[in-house]
Amino acid sequence: MKPQASLSLDLDNQWSYLKIHGDPEWESYPSYLDIVVPRVLAMLRALETRITVFVVGADAARPENHESIAALAAAGHTLGNHSFHHEPWVAHAEEALVYDELARAHDAIAAATGIEPRGFRGPGFATSPALLDTLVRLGYHYDASRLPTFIGPLARWYYFRSARLSPEERALRRDLFGSWRDVLQRNGSHRITTRYGSLVEIPVTTMPGARVPIHFSYLHYLDRISPQVAERYFATALRLCALTRTRPSLLLHPLDFLGGEDVPSLRFFPGMDLHASEKLAITERYVRMLADRFTIITMEEHACA
Repeated sequence: MKPQASLSLDLDNQWSYLKIHGDPEWESYPSYLDIVVPRVLAMLRALETRITVFVVGADAARPENHESIAALAAAGHTLGNHSFHHEPWVAHAEEALVYDELARAHDAIAAATGIEPRGFRGPGFATSPALLDTLVRLGYHYDASRLPTFIGPLARWYYFRSARLSPEERALRRDLFGSWRDVLQRNGSHRITTRYGSLVEIPVTTMPGARVPIHFSYLHYLDRISPQVAERYFATALRLCALTRTRPSLLLHPLDFLGGEDVPSLRFFPGMDLHASEKLAITERYVRMLADRFTIITMEEHACA
């Protein structure tokens, strides 16, 4: 039997990207969920694959998004909590505010879908002891907010380079995508203990040894340079996961399913100069590579294994 690998999608919406980037247009809550969700469902249906989708509470609370989010649950995909306001700095707020942020998102997702999430991923891979304490208090089974790599500060620099942010806003985003120390974090799932009990930590897997990213947005970037190099890179990473008995947990983003013609306001992101048909073909090719080597499972199944 093939080893297992979990797969998830952070359903960051158009407004949440604009918000972190400092674009005031986010306040009108522009959305592309009605474009992204059907494409995600079509690809996963073709691959006969179930995944976990981390939903932002503010999207679940808006009636115009209920049909898209409910469609994910109806297709058998599990739902996770991705915070209410999608603000990475919430991890460093007082515990009462952290609790309100996570509980509000939990309730909104449950109201929209009838499913109570039992897993969490922090926006921008943000985490803290207060956040982990809150997850245990809410009865969550796992957290998936770690990215054990050293390139987080480089990604933050690239993001800030085109952002319109004041010094105060930059300070709020100081931990976006993590720190240099994250390379020392464990790369495989493990149980962690908080003041209120324990839960499973499932990091977004990076290449064993090298600790460079292997999630799909990064593969898109490499594929633009050379599809052959990107495929060898990913194949090597998956082989190393198997050799080191690291059960991969890999991550998709909405922009893996969108082209520049879909969302012109997000053209500042790498790869958003491609047409949607090209992005979808690249995404499916790498998900198939994963499925050829591993049995894809949900995050909940990963946490329980």
